[in-house]
Amino acid sequence: MNYEIKAYRHYDAAEILPLYQSVGWTNYVDRADRLEEAYQNSLAILAAYDGERLVGLVRAVGDGNSIVFIQDLLVLPTYQRQGIGTGLMRRILEKYKDVYQIELLTDNTEKSRSFYESLGMKAADKLGCLAYVRM
Repeated sequence: MNYEIKAYRHYDAAEILPLYQSVGWTNYVDRADRLEEAYQNSLAILAAYDGERLVGLVRAVGDGNSIVFIQDLLVLPTYQRQGIGTGLMRRILEKYKDVYQIELLTDNTEKSRSFYESLGMKAADKLGCLAYVRM
């Protein structure tokens, strides 16, 4: 599969919202105005395109120096398991390779653990750390 990864510079709800909807992240879709504002305040957003079609993206927040948090990694279901998520993550990890701490929060499944560990990330509990979340 040929796809291009590039910086996502201009928020377009017509392509972003269907991507979030396709993976079931309706909390974002239901608050589209907040999602647009979140994009405007993000540290970096990289997008994967198949021609002109947005098929995946990764969004990072943080200070870009001491901490980066991978907020979103999404790939259209019909494009999953084709290396797009891996490509997006590798690019964002390379972009911030000198940052002390890169974090993300994801579901606790074997699939997720295997994916992120294949990229060199470690579960917080393996580092003697505990994460707290308020939602």
